[in-house]
Amino acid sequence: MKKLNLLFIGMLSMSTIYAQDISDALRFSQDEIQGTARFRALSGAFGALGGDMSAVSLNPAGSAVFSRSQTSFTASNLDTENNTKYFNGIGNSNNSNFDINQAGAAFVFASSNNSPWRKFTLAVAYDRTNNFNNNWFAFGDNTNDDGQFSNSIASYFYDYADGKRLDEISALPGESLSDAYGEIGAVYGYAHQQAFLGFESFIIEPDDINNDANTQYFSNVASGDFNHDYTYAATGYNGKVSFNVATQYEDNVYLGLNLNSHFIDYNRSTLLFEENANSGSTVDFIEFENNLSTRGNGFSFQLGGIMKLSPEFRVGVSYDSPTWYTIEEETTQYLATDGNNGFIEIFPDVVNVYPQYKLQTPAKVTGSLAYVFANQGLISFDYSKKDYGKTKFEPESDAFFSDQNNIMTNVLTDASTYRIGGEYKHKLFSFRGGYRFEESPYVDGATVGDLNGFSLGLGYNFGNTKLDITYDQSERSFATPMYNVGLIETASIDRKNSNITLSLSFNI
Repeated sequence: MKKLNLLFIGMLSMSTIYAQDISDALRFSQDEIQGTARFRALSGAFGALGGDMSAVSLNPAGSAVFSRSQTSFTASNLDTENNTKYFNGIGNSNNSNFDINQAGAAFVFASSNNSPWRKFTLAVAYDRTNNFNNNWFAFGDNTNDDGQFSNSIASYFYDYADGKRLDEISALPGESLSDAYGEIGAVYGYAHQQAFLGFESFIIEPDDINNDANTQYFSNVASGDFNHDYTYAATGYNGKVSFNVATQYEDNVYLGLNLNSHFIDYNRSTLLFEENANSGSTVDFIEFENNLSTRGNGFSFQLGGIMKLSPEFRVGVSYDSPTWYTIEEETTQYLATDGNNGFIEIFPDVVNVYPQYKLQTPAKVTGSLAYVFANQGLISFDYSKKDYGKTKFEPESDAFFSDQNNIMTNVLTDASTYRIGGEYKHKLFSFRGGYRFEESPYVDGATVGDLNGFSLGLGYNFGNTKLDITYDQSERSFATPMYNVGLIETASIDRKNSNITLSLSFNI
């Protein structure tokens, strides 16, 4: 229905060249700790414990630990603070988001005979695996002394235009800019559209404007100092619904399987204002907006087991298969310039609808240990490893996807995650805490830095009903480029995520 509506507000174009890159792949390959308040209070260190609805999403054997059927619901408020630095500019932004991030039910069926298979469990669990709501801004004076204009957004349009024929990136006589933008996208693709925007806005000029075969260009923006004001705004989430079956063998062994349905809902908008007073510039103001909408669905499976080596000591292991996504994307753009040619505005009434593509995220292996102090408390440790260099766009026969996959192999690496959590019970109260450390998925360790986080939680047992509340916080640094082409200057971002989570669970 959405695409039908778009037909009334603009022309649909099907790009023959993809716009996906490594940041898209990594975004949907990473998971955040979500789930129940108890799960988050132990920083997700539940692989050898089970007995929690979100633990089922980590190790599918966890549902067999339940002694009775159970259901739970969780709401969480995420507060994100971003401190940015871009040359001489320092910015701070803060945004909050409240949502239902977990729900699930497990049904326990005990054996009615003397079978060593003591019980089996069927469960369905929804967990939000990542929250994409995030806003930040960066501003500052970008200065370059090398005599080039690479620190201007003009370099973005120049790099896309270089080597392309003039008649492939310009409007026909009498053709509207919207029609030309759509036709160029449909015939030549995304890269030609960017060159078109640069040419029609007078940011770039051909060496020979009277020659349709011209492939050489120069910029109307002179080198020097540039004032940049950049805004990033994103909404959306990754979600997973797990269909679980698990069983208990004798007193000490628990085995489980999850079949998972994944979905993506992601929207992002970026806006750049650039100003300059450089001698020789005939364009002194540029406004550039890009909007992206991503929808996708996928499938994965998980296998897991938990073993009680003694009444106190437990071990767990689980395997998460790759997630195989099918993804669709739409983009819109806006560009305005001001200078010697007056105010130029290009607002194509066009939605670029890209062909479906496949994304395969890397597999993950988790090993877990736990020690349970009778009814007094527990301590638990999880170790996970995921090789982000194995992230792949598909089909790999596509030359663009093959290049992107080679880039990911070289710049992404395997990353380990360490989680430790503990719980102490006093009468009807439970006191909890946890810590986690996640290594950077990048070889350079800077584009996305290591993550450190801690958690504190409290629970109260009413009998058949339990109420849990948790506060958790994590910090991570990023070096984020403005664009992947041309203007690749980075903004340094220190991000702090703080969550307050409330869960209610019932025996049923």
